[in-house]
Amino acid sequence: MLSVNRVVAEPEGPAREKAFQTALDVLVDRRDEFNAQGYVPRDYIDLLKRAGIYRASTPRRFGGDALDPSTFMKKIEQISTVDPATGWVASFGSSLVYLAALPPDTQRDLYAEGPDLTYAGGLFPMQEATAVDGGYRVSGVWQFTSGCMGADLIGVGLAGGPETKGRPLTALVRPEQAEIVPNWDVAGMRATGSHNVRLDDVFVPQEWTFVRGGTPTVDEPLYRYPGLAYAAQVLAVTALGAARGALDYTLGVSAGRTSITGGAKKGQRPSYKSGLALAEAKLRSARAFFYETTDEVFALAEAGDEIPTEKVALVRLAASHAAHVGREVALEAFDLCGTGAIFRSHPMQRYLQDALVPAQHAFLQTATYEAAGAVLLGLEPDVPSFP
Repeated sequence: MLSVNRVVAEPEGPAREKAFQTALDVLVDRRDEFNAQGYVPRDYIDLLKRAGIYRASTPRRFGGDALDPSTFMKKIEQISTVDPATGWVASFGSSLVYLAALPPDTQRDLYAEGPDLTYAGGLFPMQEATAVDGGYRVSGVWQFTSGCMGADLIGVGLAGGPETKGRPLTALVRPEQAEIVPNWDVAGMRATGSHNVRLDDVFVPQEWTFVRGGTPTVDEPLYRYPGLAYAAQVLAVTALGAARGALDYTLGVSAGRTSITGGAKKGQRPSYKSGLALAEAKLRSARAFFYETTDEVFALAEAGDEIPTEKVALVRLAASHAAHVGREVALEAFDLCGTGAIFRSHPMQRYLQDALVPAQHAFLQTATYEAAGAVLLGLEPDVPSFP
């Protein structure tokens, strides 16, 4: 079904590390371009492929890396420190964990030309599809398809039935089968290019659909890790990166020029010193909780042990906390920068506007705190599909 001109990752080791550093260096030069045009272009996606980002969640049996979550997310955090929106697009290098629920033969076809594959999913609103012999006829419009401008494969959400126990189906199509509807007119995470996609009576074979969050047909540690929790984490980590970038900027200008009113240099002001220190402590604490819970749960996945619901709830809690703390720290850094930061051309605008977005996502909104508390108390959470 899928036929694309695949870009292949550099071999593991120094060559791939160099490719990753090259991608970061190029991003410094081009992040304003990406923000202005509203998407990360395919030629830069190819640089991320060479750096191994888009084989990170491909099963090892099909030539991928199936990286542990912490190793992958630290790379996304690094990218987000330079440009959070590009980090958001790169974070979907994790999304092939969903595709592990496809039939093994379909996955074999999917990766026949190589394991480096970019996937963009626009799952909502779920649409009713027409069941036909061998598959579905699919029409509709789906929102928030982040990274669709550089995707090799697009997934859309279909309403499930009794056979899926009410869980949504995802149908996979080639980009040329879908129309991208440009509508991404936002202030934060602008470069994610999260446009709508439209399908008009497209036939999707049954074997190219899967239940979102369904049982994987691949038995490797990454696919035993809780998938929906991981989906929340890879978005939350962009807020950690945004906050890190914002704080690094405030450190860099701390010894800069005096105030236009003639006041002391920023770094000499008591409020600047204490504000910077408190923000640093807050960010590092949230980050430690985030990766601690990740590694604890992945260790259970590696051992093949059952992962208690309470542990998954802690992963979700750590993700939400990271998103909200990232937002707070970026705002505190903005405050430290003073009046100059209000200008659209100021570097802090990138970090602030992008850092505001992750905590707005349904996976990370304030309601997930209450849901996590409910699980820890042995109660039923009100948030759907939690944890």
